[in-house]
Amino acid sequence: MSDKKAHLTVDGIDGAIDMPVLSGTTGPDVVDVSSLTGKGLFTYDPGFVSTAACESKITYIDGAKGVLLHGGYPIEQLAEKSDYLETCYLLMNGELPNAQQKAEYLQTIMSHTMVHESLVNFFKGFRYDAHPMAMMCGVVGALASFYHDSLDINNPEHRNISALRLIAKMPTLAAMCYKHSKGQPFMYPDNRLGYAENFLHMMFGNPCEQSEIDPIVAKAMDVIFLLHADHEQNASTSTVRLAGSSGANPFACISAGIAALWGPAHGGANEAVVSMLEEIGDESRIEQFIKRAKDKADPFRLMGFGHRVYKNFDPRARVMQKICDQVLGAMGAENDPLFRIAKRLEQIALEDSYFIDKKLYPNVDFYSGIIMKAIGIPTDMFTVIFATGRTAGWIAHWNEMISSPYKIGRPRQLYRGYTARDFVSLDQR
Repeated sequence: MSDKKAHLTVDGIDGAIDMPVLSGTTGPDVVDVSSLTGKGLFTYDPGFVSTAACESKITYIDGAKGVLLHGGYPIEQLAEKSDYLETCYLLMNGELPNAQQKAEYLQTIMSHTMVHESLVNFFKGFRYDAHPMAMMCGVVGALASFYHDSLDINNPEHRNISALRLIAKMPTLAAMCYKHSKGQPFMYPDNRLGYAENFLHMMFGNPCEQSEIDPIVAKAMDVIFLLHADHEQNASTSTVRLAGSSGANPFACISAGIAALWGPAHGGANEAVVSMLEEIGDESRIEQFIKRAKDKADPFRLMGFGHRVYKNFDPRARVMQKICDQVLGAMGAENDPLFRIAKRLEQIALEDSYFIDKKLYPNVDFYSGIIMKAIGIPTDMFTVIFATGRTAGWIAHWNEMISSPYKIGRPRQLYRGYTARDFVSLDQR
């Protein structure tokens, strides 16, 4: 804590209100406004865009500079030199594992990939055309009914085993959502495979043949999970923290996060990218849509360009750009009409002064949508993939909050409704 203070003068209140100014290890200072309630005042911040609701050591974002750090490590270095499960360990523990710790962690995760056979019955209750995110909300929350042995949130061991189970089982549940929609038999996990390979095996494999996983595709899938593992206090992570502040079990909290991620303004961006490419339809129509994107009077917007947080290049997009080219090459999809449109849009965004001046660079959703489409993942599964990767961040933030003194979340409001009035009987209204 610094010695700096902010002073607020309010009409009708004698003297200035002194508020501590807190400094983190990096990033902007934060004014502690908690004393205002004692003066009968609240702050007003729709969307909490100027409010630090918690203290955290997990992830740091500098949107102006295009920086994303997990435990101090740049996302570019983690994507190049690490892998998803090692990053999960980092998010949960604050440090990278040594060789023995990593081996033990991977072994533990792989030993929890199976789900209870009774969970199959949950899927039987869903229509074949149910949205995969609807199924994920239900089955993840239902996990709490199978693990009464680890629901004491005040027990560190219980919190740890719940985290391991969630990270391990999310790919299995995600693949089951896909298989259910296709009317295909569920595939059991193969623990001889890596995390991403196992997911692809359960997604696209069948009991009649041995799965053959392209290593380039498996690497791309692992990087997609890694780049989505955490992104600080976004809508879904804040939802997990808010749900957790009530003392809810971790499976319920992660289910709440999945529900928040389902919103198109949050987790549906990569799905919107593919929909946009399909709407454009042909390279000959690109210039027409570029003109529409530049027209303020036209509601059309290019999806996958720019970012609410990053006012510079999305650091995850630089990584994903390279992976995208590799996957398109491996899948022989360079000449697919949809992907040719995407590559032309990318070129325009990186060269056109309109996009450069407004810093509307391709973001991670632009490339991840293209990659998953090339792999053969249907668009309604995109957000499920996002949720699978983000589970590590959600559970890390939940655990961080529960491990320290915390208060139940209780935002206040600026009331603009009626003041007190008397009830009028029905015959006089």
